Amino acid sequence: MKLTGSTIIVATQNKGKVKEFAHAFAKLGMEVKSMYDFDNLPDIVEDGETFFDNALIKAKAVGDRLGVPVLADDSGLCVDALNGEPGVYSARYAGEGAGDAANNAKLLKELGDKRAGEEMKFDAELILPTDLTALSSARFVCSLVVYDPSKGSVYHTDGTAEGYIIDRTLGEGGFGYDPLFWVPSFGRTMGQLNTDEKQTISHRGQALAKLIKELAPDR
Repeated sequence: MKLTGSTIIVATQNKGKVKEFAHAFAKLGMEVKSMYDFDNLPDIVEDGETFFDNALIKAKAVGDRLGVPVLADDSGLCVDALNGEPGVYSARYAGEGAGDAANNAKLLKELGDKRAGEEMKFDAELILPTDLTALSSARFVCSLVVYDPSKGSVYHTDGTAEGYIIDRTLGEGGFGYDPLFWVPSFGRTMGQLNTDEKQTISHRGQALAKLIKELAPDR
């Protein structure tokens, strides 16, 4: 499967993701179009058990309707102290339609309750400013899928970013849980990184780099 033309369609309505995809593909001279650019697209129920399942559901739904190859992703936060939650429910952790603030607030409450009942231990190399506390180790996970309806073919890549959840939000950048996710290599949260910095280490940036290398090796 190869990327051709100057446009790529991404099956998402998440404006933060659209911005990140547009930034990545602009370097290839490609324009990103999302579900905002098309009418009469189907309602998509993301009921898969894994990130890959949900990415494939979205790519197939939009690709079959438009009749062209479509890129989709599903991603989320897996927190060790919460046994991998919120996982595939990351976007709706605080309920259907919940926004970033509500999801972040619920995460902090769940971790606060957990921390009250047991002592948390972390890597000795973790260094935080004295006014911050790490609540759990965690990772962002992303699964990217390209689906071509004309061939019924599927290509996918994955990416992860390791870090820690801290006890308050920092940074106005990014979206979702980025302001709570401490990145040791930068000594900042994901929400404090600019787009270029974020894409060098983020789960979506890693998955995109693999995807572009495989699908557009000459670009």
